[in-house]
Amino acid sequence: MVSLSGFLTRRRWWVVAAWLITVAIAAPMAAKQTEHLSGGGFDVPGSQSEGVETAITKQFPETQRGRLAVVFRPASGAPAQGAAAVDQVADQVNATGDARLTPQAASRAKAQLAAGQVAITPIEASGDADELVNTAGDIRDEISPGESIDGVTPYLVGQPAMWAALSEVSKEDLATAEAEGFPIVALILIAVFGSLAAASLPLALGAVAVTLTGAIIYLLSQQMEMSVFVTNMASMLGIGVAVDYSLFILARFRESVRAGKGAAAARAEALATSGVAVTFSGLAVIISLAGLWMVENQALRSMALGAMIVVAIAILVATTLLPALIRLMGHRVEAGGIAWTVLHAFRRVWQKPRRRGSTRPDRETFWQRWTYAVMRQPVLAVVAVSAILLTLAIPVLSLKTGNGAINQFDEDNDARVGTELAAKASGGGADPVKVVATFRKAPPSDPANAAAVRDFADRASADPEVERVASTVESGNSVLIDVATKAEAAESQESIDLVGRLRDQIVSASALSSVADVDVGGEPARVIDARDQINGSMWKIIVFVLAFSFIVLMLMLRSIVLPLKAVLMNLLSIGAAYGVLVIVFQWGWIDGFLGFESLGALDTLTPPLVLAVVFGLSMDYEVFLLSRIKERYDQHGDNRRAVAEGLSGSAQVITSAALIMVSVFAVFVLTGVPSIKQLGLGNAVAIAIDATLVRLILVPAAMQLLGRWNWWLPGWLDRILPHVGLEGGAPSGHRAALPRSGGEAGAT
Repeated sequence: MVSLSGFLTRRRWWVVAAWLITVAIAAPMAAKQTEHLSGGGFDVPGSQSEGVETAITKQFPETQRGRLAVVFRPASGAPAQGAAAVDQVADQVNATGDARLTPQAASRAKAQLAAGQVAITPIEASGDADELVNTAGDIRDEISPGESIDGVTPYLVGQPAMWAALSEVSKEDLATAEAEGFPIVALILIAVFGSLAAASLPLALGAVAVTLTGAIIYLLSQQMEMSVFVTNMASMLGIGVAVDYSLFILARFRESVRAGKGAAAARAEALATSGVAVTFSGLAVIISLAGLWMVENQALRSMALGAMIVVAIAILVATTLLPALIRLMGHRVEAGGIAWTVLHAFRRVWQKPRRRGSTRPDRETFWQRWTYAVMRQPVLAVVAVSAILLTLAIPVLSLKTGNGAINQFDEDNDARVGTELAAKASGGGADPVKVVATFRKAPPSDPANAAAVRDFADRASADPEVERVASTVESGNSVLIDVATKAEAAESQESIDLVGRLRDQIVSASALSSVADVDVGGEPARVIDARDQINGSMWKIIVFVLAFSFIVLMLMLRSIVLPLKAVLMNLLSIGAAYGVLVIVFQWGWIDGFLGFESLGALDTLTPPLVLAVVFGLSMDYEVFLLSRIKERYDQHGDNRRAVAEGLSGSAQVITSAALIMVSVFAVFVLTGVPSIKQLGLGNAVAIAIDATLVRLILVPAAMQLLGRWNWWLPGWLDRILPHVGLEGGAPSGHRAALPRSGGEAGAT
């Protein structure tokens, strides 16, 4: 890092120019990052739902016809204009080239509209579920669903149409969140630094990280399936992480300058200390997110990949672009100018004037006094905070998960309105449960096999949630049976319960199971399979994240006890965050407040994503705090004093960084769809708890109780672990290499 600092100083203009060129190339692609994102990615390899989807695509492609449809709603008293509206929509659908609204279907729609009825017109389109999402997006662009045409309002319905609509909503939410988030972060940074120039640097780096990640997401979406939520995930995490990492390094630089070092030496020390901490912290975040790849779910993997990319770019910009910009801006990154004058004026209003002698260098700071107060009653502090966090975590015992599209929309959104109209007009949901039976010996036309199909149909029709069982479609040795439900949406609990009964009771009780291999699929079944897959893999994610976080911290802190303590405390924070999510989104205790609405369950992707993100981000603050404490402990060996000095030296930066991160997450809570709201709230609560109750109370209290055991490391392990210089700078043998000055006027 010391060598890197020297290189960046000598080649600062080249470094800045290279980054500017990179951003200029990336910006146009970043603007198109949502164009090829998918609402799919929830197929579970080896599951019944995947088997049915594969069979439909290969053996029953003609049945895709009903998966997309246009609903025409006539205005009261204006049925005569229906013909022109249907013709216009038919021309627009056919213009996409990937779908077709036939003249026969158009004629039936005109007749229904003439009678004053809602018309449901199927669209012919081929492809698997994810290809249909892209087709639905093209159709939405053409017909503008929800906008009236001569008194008739068209809506595009079907599960692929809902995912396409959700992509549009996510794009709008992302633009709103970024427009609101950056000004909030800017105000916090100005308050922290007292300098417009210093505040602009982390903000600019956050914009660079998000832009480059958007471009990479666009390129990746051309080659692999990427979830519609990946842009929101990357932006939410990227803004906060890039700003936080820049804040850590810039704050250390300013601290070194105030201690009397020259600008060149201060930059080198900032990179050799906070730069190393930022790099390892970022790697811890990336490793935590990599644990999500243990689940073979493309939606989850793509969101994790987007977050990993933005964290990696945040490390790069913080350790390369930021030092070059600091060198170019010189003393302007120090407090001063208009911002400092205004802040200083406000402080004089509410702060009491200092007494003579109150600014002695040896006088204890507020954070030192706070730490000593906590450490005087360590048992009380540990018990009290642990009790609070465990109480917040109690609702986790009743946590339920599920996923779907319709609940992500506002009540007046065209996708939700159209789906509800279709359900009401047809007497059931637009997406039936699909059953594929593959006969083992004779073809479907065999009398015994035909009788077995009828037996299954009779048993399924008797279920109270079944609207009807459609005629079977034959292909080779297989038959496809559509079971239409009475539920309004495929992901409703009624549809999910029906799938469970079909798989566990109806199929096994019918004669069909004795002559054929039967798979129950369709959208309701895919919801179940994805939920079971992710929930069943949570233990693997937890073990992976805990193990690698422990290893990274052990390497950095050269201790067995401190990493173990950090892992346990992070689990408490995450448990409390899960509990709050259950209270808000499952139990609905604050429905209506700030737009919160209970869905009866958490989104299936929320628990693993919150676990990985929060565990990784908690490592940031853990590394920054404990490495400062370790630096002091290595100097004098006094555990109590090291904790107090380390906390006082890092508390302001940690709380500022956490405030920025919480503010960014809060913006997405207020602007995102329910699944993004859950991610934002879970992360915000966990980070807020981690930076206050955990870092400011639990950590110093626990370290006081453990005393010298904090730094215990077996001798054999100490000999094989590599030595890494952290907040104390480079290892002692190399500290003399730090430049004391660089011939710069620098900051004073």
